[in-house]
Amino acid sequence: METDNRLLEMHGIVKTFPGVRALQNVDFFLNRGEIHALMGENGAGKSTLIKVLTGVYPKDGGTILLDGKTVAIHSPSDAQKLGISTVYQEITLCPNLTVAENMYIGRGKGSLTNWAKMNADANKILRKLDIPAVANMQLGNCSIAVQQMVAIARAVDMDAKVLILDEPTSSLDEQEVEKLFGLMRDLKALGVGIIFVTHFLDQVYEVCDKITVLRDGQLVGEYEIKDLPRVKLVAKMLGKEMDDLSDIKGESGMYEGDDTDLPVYEAQNLQSVAGIKPFDFYIRKGEVNGFTGLLGSGRSECVRAIFGADRVLPPGKKMVNGKLVKIKDQIKMNGKPVKIKNPRSAMKNGIAYLPEDRKIDGIVGDLSVRENIILALQVMKGFFKPFTKAQAYAFADEYIKKLNIKTASADTPVKSLSGGNQQKVILARWLLMNPQYLILDEPTRGIDVGTKVDIQKLVLELASGGMSITFISSETDEMLRTCSRLIVMRDRKAVGELSGDDLTQSMIMSTIAGGE
Repeated sequence: METDNRLLEMHGIVKTFPGVRALQNVDFFLNRGEIHALMGENGAGKSTLIKVLTGVYPKDGGTILLDGKTVAIHSPSDAQKLGISTVYQEITLCPNLTVAENMYIGRGKGSLTNWAKMNADANKILRKLDIPAVANMQLGNCSIAVQQMVAIARAVDMDAKVLILDEPTSSLDEQEVEKLFGLMRDLKALGVGIIFVTHFLDQVYEVCDKITVLRDGQLVGEYEIKDLPRVKLVAKMLGKEMDDLSDIKGESGMYEGDDTDLPVYEAQNLQSVAGIKPFDFYIRKGEVNGFTGLLGSGRSECVRAIFGADRVLPPGKKMVNGKLVKIKDQIKMNGKPVKIKNPRSAMKNGIAYLPEDRKIDGIVGDLSVRENIILALQVMKGFFKPFTKAQAYAFADEYIKKLNIKTASADTPVKSLSGGNQQKVILARWLLMNPQYLILDEPTRGIDVGTKVDIQKLVLELASGGMSITFISSETDEMLRTCSRLIVMRDRKAVGELSGDDLTQSMIMSTIAGGE
């Protein structure tokens, strides 16, 4: 019977924060040798349940059993001693140390460490798990995927029975994801129980055995993969039937512009210190366009150059009819030449930019939701001319309501919000400036499917009102749903442009493969 194979049982888990009941009598079960997806929208309670299990948060009610015995977990070290390990989306290892040092840090005896044995032991488990790294490599020289695998190897070597993978694939390309999945399947065969937290539905159906769905801090249900089609999974996560996303463009009217209107932004021979080859680019009023290409193709570097976030280089020279001729570069806004050399000058010209990495370049974690929302507008106004308290609260309340940001109050530290709600706070910051041109780089990465739909619909609504938007996403189908024109990148060079009937997945792939 399945209960004979039961590894972990969480019964009636309750967790309450001031003003919020984050978990309400939630049950969760994990078997040996099982990969179990924990699914739900941002704010559904997934992270809270994981933190209760790993001793980061004390539970307010319920019981936890491991191997049929009730356990008390008061700290992450308690969890680790019981064989419960977590690998987070953000790598928590030390990039300046070697692979072996990261695997055994905190487990040796200082100067008495047998370095030769440590390296030999590390290489043994790296080979056993088929991880492409060696013990004496500096971790920072490894890819993000390999760093994730080293973190998993550390957990396995500490006799992990339960391995929690929290959004481990959000920064990986397809080949790296497949490598990670191979490692997960190997661990499954060894009897390890794996809890897989992700927002990528395709990955859930590729590698998982079961799904548990949470919504608003409550258990929706536990399901076998074969018994839960994707459309039903989405409906259970949202609490409602989901419209066909392919019709999302039809829900917002197109901006009725004049074909003779000058582009809102246009550039010739733009390049930056990030190594982008000189490229031409324009966007019209009310248009949603985007940059697409494989990971590392230069999508983000292009928009960082447009916003002045990376230093723009002078255009240089090229051979024309056997002569070296200086290339002209020019940036125009609404037909008038402008100089955009840094983000502040871009903002003054009505350009806003939501960056790819919200943790590093987006939120200011220790500031409140309100302070994060008004930040860009306050920068433009000047810090010696602060908004009144009433103005600041009015701005924050307007966009908390408009974007349906889930927060206890405007004074809540933004770092305590879920990833999707943090993303909405950054979006609110830029919308408050009422930009002519909004750049969104991976605005839906690492957030739940419901919030993804909200952001996609908002993009099209803003465009129908006349805002120009450049949208970048690693998910091609999302680009096709939102964009009317795509610039295709390969090796940090624009290799094609697609629109109309050519806006298909197959055309994007063939353009990436074949170039011009």
